[in-house]
Amino acid sequence: MISERLMEIILDSFWQILLPGLAVTIPLTAVSFFFAMIIAVITAMVQFAKIPVLRHIARFYIWVARGTPLLVQLFVVFYGLPDLGIILEPIPAAVIVFSLNEGAYCAETVRASLEAVPAGQMEAGRCVGMSYLQVMGRIVLPQAMRIAFPSLSNSLIAMVKDTSLASNITVTEMFMETQRIASRYTEFLPLYIEVGLIYLLFCTVLTKVQHVVEKRLSTYGGKGG
Repeated sequence: MISERLMEIILDSFWQILLPGLAVTIPLTAVSFFFAMIIAVITAMVQFAKIPVLRHIARFYIWVARGTPLLVQLFVVFYGLPDLGIILEPIPAAVIVFSLNEGAYCAETVRASLEAVPAGQMEAGRCVGMSYLQVMGRIVLPQAMRIAFPSLSNSLIAMVKDTSLASNITVTEMFMETQRIASRYTEFLPLYIEVGLIYLLFCTVLTKVQHVVEKRLSTYGGKGG
Protein backbone atom coordinates (compact mmCIF):
# COMPACT_ATOMS: atom_id res chain seq x y z
CA MET A 1 0.00 0.00 0.00
CA ILE A 2 1.14 3.53 -0.80
CA SER A 3 1.29 5.64 2.34
CA GLU A 4 -0.35 9.05 2.51
CA ARG A 5 3.08 10.69 2.80
CA LEU A 6 4.40 8.93 -0.31
CA MET A 7 1.30 9.80 -2.31
CA GLU A 8 1.70 13.44 -1.31
CA ILE A 9 5.36 13.39 -2.37
CA ILE A 10 4.50 11.85 -5.76
CA LEU A 11 1.74 14.37 -6.45
CA ASP A 12 3.79 17.36 -5.32
CA SER A 13 6.84 16.27 -7.28
CA PHE A 14 4.93 15.71 -10.54
CA TRP A 15 4.92 19.36 -11.54
CA GLN A 16 8.41 19.89 -10.14
CA ILE A 17 9.61 17.19 -12.55
CA LEU A 18 7.36 18.04 -15.50
CA LEU A 19 8.23 21.75 -15.64
CA PRO A 20 11.98 21.18 -16.20
CA GLY A 21 10.93 18.65 -18.84
CA LEU A 22 8.91 21.28 -20.69
CA ALA A 23 11.39 24.11 -20.05
CA VAL A 24 14.69 22.25 -20.57
CA THR A 25 14.35 18.66 -21.83
CA ILE A 26 12.06 19.38 -24.81
CA PRO A 27 13.83 22.62 -25.92
CA LEU A 28 17.23 20.92 -25.53
CA THR A 29 16.01 18.06 -27.70
CA ALA A 30 14.49 20.36 -30.33
CA VAL A 31 17.51 22.66 -30.65
CA SER A 32 20.01 19.78 -30.69
CA PHE A 33 18.03 17.85 -33.28
CA PHE A 34 17.70 20.95 -35.47
CA PHE A 35 21.47 21.38 -35.62
CA ALA A 36 21.93 17.60 -35.93
CA MET A 37 19.80 17.62 -39.07
CA ILE A 38 21.85 20.43 -40.61
CA ILE A 39 25.03 18.46 -39.89
CA ALA A 40 23.45 15.25 -41.16
CA VAL A 41 22.26 16.67 -44.48
CA ILE A 42 25.60 18.35 -45.22
CA THR A 43 27.56 15.23 -44.25
CA ALA A 44 25.28 12.96 -46.26
CA MET A 45 25.46 15.17 -49.35
CA VAL A 46 29.26 15.28 -49.15
CA GLN A 47 29.36 11.48 -49.09
CA PHE A 48 26.73 11.15 -51.80
CA ALA A 49 28.65 13.52 -54.07
CA LYS A 50 31.84 11.50 -53.40
CA ILE A 51 33.99 14.61 -52.93
CA PRO A 52 37.38 12.95 -52.19
CA VAL A 53 38.88 14.86 -49.24
CA LEU A 54 35.59 15.98 -47.68
CA ARG A 55 34.21 12.45 -47.96
CA HIS A 56 37.08 11.08 -45.89
CA ILE A 57 36.62 13.83 -43.30
CA ALA A 58 32.90 13.00 -43.13
CA ARG A 59 33.60 9.30 -42.68
CA PHE A 60 36.13 10.04 -39.92
CA TYR A 61 33.65 12.27 -38.10
CA ILE A 62 30.94 9.59 -38.29
CA TRP A 63 33.39 6.92 -37.12
CA VAL A 64 34.41 8.93 -34.04
CA ALA A 65 30.93 10.20 -33.14
CA ARG A 66 29.29 6.78 -33.45
CA GLY A 67 32.20 4.82 -31.98
CA THR A 68 32.50 6.63 -28.65
CA PRO A 69 29.87 6.69 -25.86
CA LEU A 70 27.68 9.78 -25.67
CA LEU A 71 28.48 10.19 -21.98
CA VAL A 72 32.20 10.22 -22.73
CA GLN A 73 31.65 12.89 -25.37
CA LEU A 74 29.76 15.03 -22.84
CA PHE A 75 32.60 14.71 -20.33
CA VAL A 76 35.26 15.51 -22.92
CA VAL A 77 33.50 18.71 -23.99
CA PHE A 78 32.33 19.95 -20.59
CA TYR A 79 35.07 18.74 -18.23
CA GLY A 80 37.95 18.18 -20.65
CA LEU A 81 37.99 21.25 -22.89
CA PRO A 82 38.60 23.64 -19.94
CA ASP A 83 42.11 22.13 -19.81
CA LEU A 84 42.62 23.78 -23.21
CA GLY A 85 41.10 27.04 -22.05
CA ILE A 86 37.72 26.36 -23.67
CA ILE A 87 34.98 26.74 -21.07
CA LEU A 88 31.35 26.15 -22.03
CA GLU A 89 28.16 26.55 -20.06
CA PRO A 90 26.28 23.28 -19.43
CA ILE A 91 23.43 23.78 -21.92
CA PRO A 92 25.60 24.95 -24.87
CA ALA A 93 27.97 22.05 -24.18
CA ALA A 94 25.04 19.62 -24.19
CA VAL A 95 23.65 21.08 -27.44
CA ILE A 96 27.04 20.77 -29.15
CA VAL A 97 27.54 17.15 -28.07
CA PHE A 98 24.00 16.00 -28.80
CA SER A 99 24.04 17.72 -32.19
CA LEU A 100 27.35 16.21 -33.26
CA ASN A 101 26.48 12.76 -31.95
CA GLU A 102 22.99 12.62 -33.44
CA GLY A 103 24.18 14.28 -36.64
CA ALA A 104 26.50 11.33 -37.28
CA TYR A 105 23.70 8.78 -36.93
CA CYS A 106 21.24 10.83 -38.97
CA ALA A 107 23.87 11.42 -41.68
CA GLU A 108 23.95 7.70 -42.39
CA THR A 109 20.16 7.61 -42.53
CA VAL A 110 20.02 10.52 -44.96
CA ARG A 111 22.86 9.10 -47.07
CA ALA A 112 21.08 5.76 -47.42
CA SER A 113 17.86 7.60 -48.34
CA LEU A 114 19.67 9.64 -51.00
CA GLU A 115 21.00 6.44 -52.50
CA ALA A 116 17.46 5.00 -52.47
CA VAL A 117 16.18 7.73 -54.79
CA PRO A 118 16.29 6.42 -58.39
CA ALA A 119 19.31 7.66 -60.31
CA GLY A 120 17.00 8.72 -63.13
CA GLN A 121 15.75 11.59 -60.97
CA MET A 122 19.17 13.21 -61.04
CA GLU A 123 19.59 12.57 -64.74
CA ALA A 124 16.15 14.00 -65.55
CA GLY A 125 16.91 17.17 -63.62
CA ARG A 126 20.23 17.68 -65.35
CA CYS A 127 18.58 17.12 -68.73
CA VAL A 128 16.25 20.10 -68.22
CA GLY A 129 19.18 22.37 -67.42
CA MET A 130 19.16 22.32 -63.62
CA SER A 131 22.47 22.50 -61.77
CA TYR A 132 23.58 19.73 -59.43
CA LEU A 133 22.58 21.72 -56.33
CA GLN A 134 19.21 22.60 -57.84
CA VAL A 135 18.46 18.95 -58.61
CA MET A 136 19.51 17.95 -55.10
CA GLY A 137 17.53 20.71 -53.38
CA ARG A 138 14.35 20.50 -55.45
CA ILE A 139 14.09 16.86 -56.50
CA VAL A 140 16.42 14.36 -54.82
CA LEU A 141 16.67 15.66 -51.25
CA PRO A 142 12.90 16.13 -50.70
CA GLN A 143 12.29 12.54 -51.83
CA ALA A 144 15.15 11.28 -49.66
CA MET A 145 13.86 13.11 -46.59
CA ARG A 146 10.44 11.55 -47.06
CA ILE A 147 12.08 8.12 -47.18
CA ALA A 148 14.20 8.94 -44.14
CA PHE A 149 11.38 10.42 -42.06
CA PRO A 150 10.47 7.27 -40.03
CA SER A 151 14.09 6.64 -39.03
CA LEU A 152 14.77 10.30 -38.32
CA SER A 153 11.67 10.65 -36.17
CA ASN A 154 12.73 7.56 -34.22
CA SER A 155 16.08 9.25 -33.63
CA LEU A 156 14.29 12.34 -32.33
CA ILE A 157 12.28 10.25 -29.88
CA ALA A 158 15.44 8.48 -28.72
CA MET A 159 17.11 11.84 -28.17
CA VAL A 160 14.40 12.85 -25.71
CA LYS A 161 15.57 9.98 -23.51
CA ASP A 162 19.27 10.63 -24.16
CA THR A 163 18.98 14.17 -22.76
CA SER A 164 18.84 12.60 -19.29
CA LEU A 165 22.61 12.15 -19.65
CA ALA A 166 22.96 15.95 -19.57
CA SER A 167 22.36 15.77 -15.83
CA ASN A 168 25.95 14.49 -15.58
CA ILE A 169 27.23 17.89 -16.71
CA THR A 170 24.92 19.81 -14.34
CA VAL A 171 22.11 20.59 -16.80
CA THR A 172 19.01 20.95 -14.65
CA GLU A 173 16.64 18.90 -16.76
CA MET A 174 13.92 16.72 -15.35
CA PHE A 175 16.10 13.74 -14.44
CA MET A 176 18.43 15.91 -12.36
CA GLU A 177 15.42 17.52 -10.71
CA THR A 178 14.12 14.04 -9.89
CA GLN A 179 17.47 13.11 -8.35
CA ARG A 180 17.31 16.17 -6.13
CA ILE A 181 13.75 15.46 -5.01
CA ALA A 182 14.53 11.78 -4.40
CA SER A 183 17.56 12.68 -2.28
CA ARG A 184 15.56 15.22 -0.30
CA TYR A 185 12.78 12.79 0.58
CA THR A 186 14.90 9.59 0.40
CA GLU A 187 12.22 8.04 -1.80
CA PHE A 188 14.12 6.77 -4.83
CA LEU A 189 12.11 3.98 -6.43
CA PRO A 190 8.71 5.73 -6.73
CA LEU A 191 10.23 9.00 -7.95
CA TYR A 192 12.45 7.32 -10.54
CA ILE A 193 9.42 5.37 -11.75
CA GLU A 194 7.52 8.65 -11.92
CA VAL A 195 10.14 10.39 -14.07
CA GLY A 196 10.28 7.27 -16.25
CA LEU A 197 6.55 7.57 -16.83
CA ILE A 198 6.92 11.24 -17.74
CA TYR A 199 9.59 10.34 -20.32
CA LEU A 200 7.19 7.69 -21.57
CA LEU A 201 4.46 10.33 -21.87
CA PHE A 202 6.69 12.60 -23.94
CA CYS A 203 7.77 9.76 -26.22
CA THR A 204 4.20 8.54 -26.64
CA VAL A 205 3.03 11.98 -27.77
CA LEU A 206 5.90 12.22 -30.25
CA THR A 207 5.14 8.71 -31.53
CA LYS A 208 1.51 9.68 -32.14
CA VAL A 209 2.65 12.76 -34.07
CA GLN A 210 5.09 10.60 -36.03
CA HIS A 211 2.32 8.21 -37.08
CA VAL A 212 0.07 11.08 -38.21
CA VAL A 213 2.83 12.66 -40.29
CA GLU A 214 3.84 9.29 -41.77
CA LYS A 215 0.24 8.65 -42.78
CA ARG A 216 0.01 12.04 -44.49
CA LEU A 217 3.32 11.53 -46.26
CA SER A 218 2.15 8.13 -47.43
CA THR A 219 -1.11 9.60 -48.74
CA TYR A 220 0.75 12.42 -50.46
CA GLY A 221 3.22 9.98 -51.97
CA GLY A 222 0.40 7.80 -53.27
CA LYS A 223 -1.35 10.73 -54.91
CA GLY A 224 1.94 11.99 -56.30
CA GLY A 225 2.62 8.61 -57.87
